[in-house]
This record gives sequence, C-alpha cells and structure tokens, in this order.
Amino acid sequence: MKTEQTLRTGFWNRSHYLDRMTLKELTVAYFQYPAIIAYLTLAVVSAGVYVWRPAAPVQTLASIAIALLVYPLAWYVLHRWVLHSQWMWKVKWLAPTWKRIHYDHHQDPNHLEILFGALHTTLPTIVIATAPLGYLIGGVGGAAIATSTGLLTTCFYEFCHCIQHLGYKPKSKWLATIKQRHMAHHFHNENGNFGITNYFWDRLFGTFYERAGERKKSPTVFNLGYTQEVAEKYPYVAELSGGVASGHPRRRKQD
Repeated sequence: MKTEQTLRTGFWNRSHYLDRMTLKELTVAYFQYPAIIAYLTLAVVSAGVYVWRPAAPVQTLASIAIALLVYPLAWYVLHRWVLHSQWMWKVKWLAPTWKRIHYDHHQDPNHLEILFGALHTTLPTIVIATAPLGYLIGGVGGAAIATSTGLLTTCFYEFCHCIQHLGYKPKSKWLATIKQRHMAHHFHNENGNFGITNYFWDRLFGTFYERAGERKKSPTVFNLGYTQEVAEKYPYVAELSGGVASGHPRRRKQD
C-alpha cells in the first residue's frame, strides 16, 4: 500500500469520490492517475516493439481481434472466481491483495483511487491474457500488438467503470444500460453482472440479470461474504481494515 501512496503526486494527494464529481473532473483525474499513465505509456512502448518487429497484416489483425475477444472472458473469470472468491481472505499473504483489489471497492464503490486496479496485479494479468496468444499468431510483433490492444482495452474498461460510478446520467443509451447493470451488481446482488462493458459471458453462464427485481437482494453485497463471524476465524482483512464494516456505504459515511 505504501508503494501506491508514493506514486500519488499533485492532484492525487487527496481522495476523490465519484458521486461528488462531474464528468469533466473525472476526465482530468483519469488522465493524471499513475496506473492510467502507465497503461498508456506501455501501450505506446508495445506498439513501438510492433513497429520494430512487425507481424504480417493478417497476423496483426488476428492478434488484435483475439486480444479484444479474450479480454471480456478473462475479466469475467477473474471477477467471478477470483475477486468474488471466498478463499483469498483465508490466506494471510493473499488477504491484503484481495482487500485492495476488490473488498475495498465493494465497501466504498465510489472511492476513485480504490476503483482503479493495482498495477502489480493488473499488468501481469493483461500480459498473460494477451501476449502468448499474440505470439502464437504472429511472433514478437503479434505479442506486442496484442499486449498494446489489451492495455488500451483496459484503459477503456477503467473509464467506463468510472462512468458507472459517477454521479452522472450518461446521454449514451449503451452507457446508461451498462451503468444500470453494474450498479445492480454493487447495490443489489453481487453474484451476477460480472461484466463491465460486455455481458455476453454473464448471459452464457447464467449470471446476467437485467433488473434488480429479477434477483433477491443480497445481504453480502457490500462485504462479499466477509462478515464478523468470518473475521473471527480469518482476521487478516479485518486487521487491515480496522474491523468489519456493515451497512450501506453512504450511511456509514454519515455515522
């Protein structure tokens, strides 16, 4: 956690909350965040490697296409079976990572710094999900362009994710729709709608729901199942969080 704090400079010396921000303020914050700067920089570097060792046109297009196709599936798998798992909090050395990358986000969904993924977890995931497939298709050039595609897709996902938590009604029907679905995941039932911009895999695996009324309200939507009873047996996350919080995030802030 100290590493992330040292990366924050200027604008990011203070916390930011999406329910109190405008779209313009979000855009300014987004392009100043260290992780986003890192993704964009590495995307340019990867594109440079591609220029140095280019793949054939067909291989290039295939590498880009496979990166775009595999990304939603990779996100779905990680979101459902890792971030919403109930095994990471049981392992002392994994508990801090789980807390940082998802528990904190569900505890306080509008806290902007928590919304962004931590680089030490996101970058390896992006590379593993895209580079090997690109390499199989087009060698070094294919791996480079697939990685660049994955990094830029991550930037797109992160911005859409921010919009979904922003106190703002999108003019775009598509953005408004995915925002509604993601808000249901955070405030109604966390065991569905695992996608961010793409809900194909939710539909395929039976975790999609269009309206809140289609599913029961989940009692663990804000704590992901990490209750006081669980904390007594596996205290690692509670020790890092100063206890186990309960109830709606907005009401907790008012208390």
